Amino acid sequence: MRNDDCIFCKIIAGEIPSRTIYEDNDFKVILDASPASKGHALILPKDHCANIYEINEELLAKAAKLAKKLTIHMTEQLHCDGFNIVQNNGELAGQTVFHFHIHLIPRYHGMKNNDILCWTHEDFSAEAQDQICQKLRYS
Repeated sequence: MRNDDCIFCKIIAGEIPSRTIYEDNDFKVILDASPASKGHALILPKDHCANIYEINEELLAKAAKLAKKLTIHMTEQLHCDGFNIVQNNGELAGQTVFHFHIHLIPRYHGMKNNDILCWTHEDFSAEAQDQICQKLRYS
């Protein structure tokens, strides 16, 4: 399935050029056009789905396995010092293209964007944390 208004669908179809580092029947993996670091790549499912809420669970599991394989390969090839695997859902969470994708971001000592995924910690009382925990228990 494809969305004709989606830039990632156009990249997958070859209508927009990209630097592809991996491709199979389910995914195309490209270097990010606006990278946070050397080797920053995106895992793009070939079937359009906007976010984690819409992606097929089997495809999501395949994406996670591919992320692990590529992280290992990229670490060996780029000699990075760490790695972020990031997946954003919704505008408030930083999603700018509404086609599910996973960022693979190699990290290097001394690079300027090493604080890109930092946040300040929120303070919640023990009672509030207990209430949140109770609300979120899932079986």
